[in-house]
Amino acid sequence: MNKINQLFSERQDRKLLSLYFCAGCPTLEGTGEIIKTLERRGIDMIEVGIPFSDPLADGPVIQAAGTVALKNGMTLQKLFDQLKAIKNEVHIPLVMMGYLNVIMHYGFEKFFQSCVECGASGAIIPDLPFDDYQKVVKPIADKYDIRVIMMITPETSDERIRFIDDNTDGFIYMVSSASITGAQSNFNEAKVAYFNHINAMNLKNPRMIGFGISNKQTLESAQDNAAGAIIGSKFVALLNETKNPDKAIDLLYEALKK
Repeated sequence: MNKINQLFSERQDRKLLSLYFCAGCPTLEGTGEIIKTLERRGIDMIEVGIPFSDPLADGPVIQAAGTVALKNGMTLQKLFDQLKAIKNEVHIPLVMMGYLNVIMHYGFEKFFQSCVECGASGAIIPDLPFDDYQKVVKPIADKYDIRVIMMITPETSDERIRFIDDNTDGFIYMVSSASITGAQSNFNEAKVAYFNHINAMNLKNPRMIGFGISNKQTLESAQDNAAGAIIGSKFVALLNETKNPDKAIDLLYEALKK
């Protein structure tokens, strides 16, 4: 069974926590250490960011991390090589998070084959049009048993949400707002109403809520309204600040209690 599906089927008794980091930042060779540390510290799933020069969905923290990673020399091939080196030591799902331009340049067939070879279970491509996903990407991803995770936002129509739910597997990435990534102090009434609306749709796929989660209020709101939460910018900022994944996760856990 794909590790993503296995995670959601086995952990229905508690809420999940997934973290994002940008591979190659703060150091080129730190990918393996970060992943192994996060698994050891109780993280359920990891989004491994593929650095890109023009990440449209990302806020300043993740954009800056991508810039550092590219300057450090991180490439998609180098990232796959790093992941392959730790494949047998990692047991939680890894989800590759990257933009279409980089993956197309690498080649879809080669990309999904490399995901299998390095132990990744899924991919998130924020700027992948859904029609292209269905016609071009999904058949290749299915061939390699890789889950392509699609995003929904408060602007996504109910019709499109149900279409995504019917044509994807793994989980749905529920973006908390229509803005870019970045920490927020709270989720306002409009966001909570959006969460309630999606809950009422009774979708078949589990959902993870991301964008803006950085403290107790936003974490609990996300976990109350989905299978779990995804944290990106807050952890990336702490990792850049400490240059140490253990210290960064300590500080993150502290922040999530406030």
